[in-house]
Amino acid sequence: MTTNQSANFEKATFGTGCFWCTEAMYNSLDGVHSAISGYEGGPKPNPTYKEVCTGTTGHAECVEVTFDPSKITYQELLEAFFRSHDPTTLNRQGADVGTQYRSVIFYHTDEQKRLAETAKEELNKAGAYNSPIVTEISPASEFFEAEAYHQNYFVKNPGQGYCAFVIAPKLDKFKKVFKEKLKSHSELA
Repeated sequence: MTTNQSANFEKATFGTGCFWCTEAMYNSLDGVHSAISGYEGGPKPNPTYKEVCTGTTGHAECVEVTFDPSKITYQELLEAFFRSHDPTTLNRQGADVGTQYRSVIFYHTDEQKRLAETAKEELNKAGAYNSPIVTEISPASEFFEAEAYHQNYFVKNPGQGYCAFVIAPKLDKFKKVFKEKLKSHSELA
């Protein structure tokens, strides 16, 4: 990758509960250069997974997405965000409970903030969900990359119980909805 190519990339950060699901989902989209699992939103520097799991650090499990806006727009990433989890449950996604599993968008620019707030408002007005959206929209703070074993977790552990019974069906459903935006099979390899 040349310097000019990397200069065209932008960052977006999303929390939809477990970062293993979020990372697998975003990494499947054409235009996403990388999706890195990590922690954001809390005051403690360099938190560990064990610390974040206590729910006391203030961090959310999230994914920092580096994307090419000429291939995929921030609006499309927002659509993927809102369609891939339940943004109406406060501090909970399925069996995962705690502030570390909150629905959150960490915006990197004023434009991202505006687009995220507009999307949330329009979905609420349209009654897209049975309950109001509780997604937190906050300025990006320091992102702490999760431990190496969390990166590409689904790809590396497809037979693990959570991956097979939670992530795989969720990812299959996601891929049906976003089939026009998926990477080719050669790009996934």
